[in-house]
Amino acid sequence: MSEQTGETNSSGKAARSSERGRRPSGEERAGASDRPRRWGPQRKVEVVLRLLRGESLDAVSRAAGKPASELARWREEFLRGGAEAMKSRAGDPAFEASEEDRRALRAKIGELTMDNELLRDKIHRMEAGRPPAWRRSSR
Repeated sequence: MSEQTGETNSSGKAARSSERGRRPSGEERAGASDRPRRWGPQRKVEVVLRLLRGESLDAVSRAAGKPASELARWREEFLRGGAEAMKSRAGDPAFEASEEDRRALRAKIGELTMDNELLRDKIHRMEAGRPPAWRRSSR
């Protein structure tokens, strides 16, 4: 016989109560209302700032209900990229460029800078009444 229900099944074993072994959910969980489910960037930053102010990783981990390894990872990401790294969504693609794109843009800036310098030199020569300096073709 089961202690909780007083029933037995066909094999003679005590029947298990549906309440035994059931995980508590919702408000039955201790502290469930204390911890929101989603960790947005602002909440992550607050936790990381607590760590950076010198609070113990273990103490902050217990208070936040998150593993210490995850909090340490957040801290490293924050130190690498600041609050922007805490956002879970990708940034604006218009501002993100690959290293190859950056190299191409720097090369274009260099080319335009050189053209501007040559044009200024040509303007100064023309204003001074001197003939422009002829360049050889690059071919």
